[in-house]
Amino acid sequence: MLPAIFGLSGTELTPMERELFSAAEPAGYILFGRNISSRQQVRALTDSLKDLSGRENVPILIDQEGGRVARLTPPEWRSWPEADRFARLHSVDPHTARRACQANYEALGLDLAELGITVNCAPVLDVPEPGAHDVIGDRAFGTDPVVIADLGRAALQGLSAAGIVGVVKHIPGHGRSRSDSHHELPVVNLGDEALQRDLAPFIALNDAPMAMTAHILYTEWDPYHCATLSNRVIQSVIRERIGFDGLLMSDDLDMKALKGAVPELAHAAIEAGCDVVLNCWGKIDDMRGIAQHLPEATVACRRRLTAAMTHSQPLGESVNIVERQAALVAERDELLALLAREAAH
Repeated sequence: MLPAIFGLSGTELTPMERELFSAAEPAGYILFGRNISSRQQVRALTDSLKDLSGRENVPILIDQEGGRVARLTPPEWRSWPEADRFARLHSVDPHTARRACQANYEALGLDLAELGITVNCAPVLDVPEPGAHDVIGDRAFGTDPVVIADLGRAALQGLSAAGIVGVVKHIPGHGRSRSDSHHELPVVNLGDEALQRDLAPFIALNDAPMAMTAHILYTEWDPYHCATLSNRVIQSVIRERIGFDGLLMSDDLDMKALKGAVPELAHAAIEAGCDVVLNCWGKIDDMRGIAQHLPEATVACRRRLTAAMTHSQPLGESVNIVERQAALVAERDELLALLAREAAH
């Protein structure tokens, strides 16, 4: 198995993709808007990926956070609230906000389960700071690390109840970056004591099945390498201090925060300690290069992947997804309305 997660170029596998994926056996795949046109088409695509891999529970990822980060969009699919909406009402009644959050993410997860998607790149556990770039913003569960951890746990539980594996991101924290790592490398020049605030939600949820790294340079921990490419950050901070032993994937290797050829970056991320690398854009030459540069997945990677994919069990055939989702959305809306009334008083 190749320790990589690959994107696809379109709405169905091309002959070149089929040939490469059959030979390389990537750990998983990730879908974007360019891969999505209808329910029937997405289900056919995920079925083809499962058939090709020979694994019913092969990781097929998507970014479906809700709010502004959503690959499944109306009118074919429901829209989902941003994470911050639950945080704004958490102070009114934490228990009710937590219930609403869990119902929301279970309902959202049912969309994915219906399509054969197995992994959602959510929830965001970053802690936004005043003056930070808004690349995180309302994608986070507010600004209090305790609240973020509480609602993040509810989101993971909701996804799991729908048979979906969640991915916490962006470990060890993207909330205080002053720039967007999609476009440039953010640099955080703060001491260890200040950075403890960023780590807190990840420590609280260190039993999450999967996590995605941050392409951020933390000068306190490693002045030369961003977290994704830093053995010091991955081993000393993520694995030891945070205590995360789940599957660790890089963020997308094509982001402008990283400099260099994608295959070489993939090798550097694996050498630094990432279990798998994420390459999202479906560029066949980059994927071929990654397949040539990377060794076989390690025993630890395989163990973590197996454990992560058994974290959530597929839905039984007896579950009526349409009815269950409608009931969960109604429950969420009732709870949010109750919180809004309490807040008004």
